[in-house]
Amino acid sequence: MFAQFEDFQKFGKQGLDATLKNFGARSKGFEAIAGQIADYSKKQFEANSAAFEKLVGVKTLDKAIAVQTDFAKQSFEGFVAHTTKVGQLFSDLTKEAVKPMETAVAQVSAKVAT
Repeated sequence: MFAQFEDFQKFGKQGLDATLKNFGARSKGFEAIAGQIADYSKKQFEANSAAFEKLVGVKTLDKAIAVQTDFAKQSFEGFVAHTTKVGQLFSDLTKEAVKPMETAVAQVSAKVAT
């Protein structure tokens, strides 16, 4: 009976350890994502300001259209790159957050199988 109680305590400790590791992985992942979003926002604000300054300085309609077209192209490319990075960060976050639980489930499954 004591052996079963000790096994139960080990499973509880493993579950707690897995939960703490999971929380740590998620915290780091969300911190990286927040940093990426803040960096993108700063860069986009600077790009918007630069495009506005260029637009104010143009004298012809052709130049204005060229400035707006260039800005739209750069904004789209920047957005695609940003979403790709954030998507990869979320993917990495999910993989890292699941690892401790996978390990705990594998250990429990191995213990139950024996």
